[in-house]
Amino acid sequence: MKGPSRRITEPLVRDSGVLRPATWDEALERAAAGLERAVAAGGANRVGMFSCSKATNEVNFLAQKFARGVLATNNIDSCNRT
Repeated sequence: MKGPSRRITEPLVRDSGVLRPATWDEALERAAAGLERAVAAGGANRVGMFSCSKATNEVNFLAQKFARGVLATNNIDSCNRT
């Protein structure tokens, strides 16, 4: 491969519209805070989750448990129609 790799190797967060590197803890805290704000603003039906049809049944099961148990939403799609 020529030139610098364009692969993201660390989490990025946005401050004033500009992406900057962050720690994993900061990135996860921001993601959790964003989900909390969305649920607080519009209820659990305001959030949803996509899982992958190519993932194992166990992974899809954990995804739906997270969506229903943590996010309190039934809005989950594993795209198993393909």
